[in-house]
Amino acid sequence: MDRGAEIGTIPEEAFSFDGYQVVRGEFFAHTFEPSITFCGSKLYVNMACLNKLPTVEYIQILVNQDTKKLVIRPCREDEKDSFRWCSNTAKRKPKQVICRVFFAKLAEMMNWDSSYRYKLMGKLISANQELLFVFDLCSSETYQRSTGADGKACAKRTPVYPAEWQNQFGLPVTEHQKQLQINIFNGFTVFGLKEDKISTSPQTPSGAEVRNP
Repeated sequence: MDRGAEIGTIPEEAFSFDGYQVVRGEFFAHTFEPSITFCGSKLYVNMACLNKLPTVEYIQILVNQDTKKLVIRPCREDEKDSFRWCSNTAKRKPKQVICRVFFAKLAEMMNWDSSYRYKLMGKLISANQELLFVFDLCSSETYQRSTGADGKACAKRTPVYPAEWQNQFGLPVTEHQKQLQINIFNGFTVFGLKEDKISTSPQTPSGAEVRNP
């Protein structure tokens, strides 16, 4: 039996997704969706990330400078460029990780203002037999800073979105389906973030280790 007839739907053979846009998830409340935030030269994920990967304690961060994608990749503690993304307690909480040089490099690449807070929504995908969080650096929520009546700087609660989103709801259906088709080792760079002591060497900027896969 046709599934549509079974549930009482009206058949419409002429329907097409042409002209439709998938409304951006950023336009909805997304407390339970994975996110990563950059603020004050620190980064941290939300509880949704930890809940989706409840056994993961260490991660690597990968950045593709061509596609402007950021990937969080679970890994072992002893792997190069790994760092802890959660507290080392019975009740796990997101850990704020200092990343001065990494954030500065991202800000330069994306033309971000380093005094603002940037939040990226992501998706958990399976690629090359691995679970990965993928974030689009071009789709950030930007929280600007303003000066209050007391003269102190404070962060605004309402996000600012990219200007090109003003006259659209989201991406066309076909383009939307292609967004998360990635190759983990295609153009990605692995960043290891030093959480405590920062060392400096002639080859490596302080606060970050970089290696090209």
